[in-house]
Amino acid sequence: MSIRYSQDFKDSLVKLHQEGRSLKSLAEEFGPSKDSIAIWLKQATPIMIKGQSKTLKDVKQLEKRLAILEEENEILSHIA
Repeated sequence: MSIRYSQDFKDSLVKLHQEGRSLKSLAEEFGPSKDSIAIWLKQATPIMIKGQSKTLKDVKQLEKRLAILEEENEILSHIA
């Protein structure tokens, strides 16, 4: 069974890593695997898109919103 961690918990471990803590020490002290923490780090790492800083999490949320808008547009085009 997998454990669900809150976003606040994930963010706190990312911050601790950015402040110099190793993945190993964080995993040993707080419980999640080094691989899980590495994924959270990747998701929190900013990337530049059209001059704006976005995280992978931001991009995923935007992709979901875009998919919803495209679906709504498709439905509306059949009604009109």
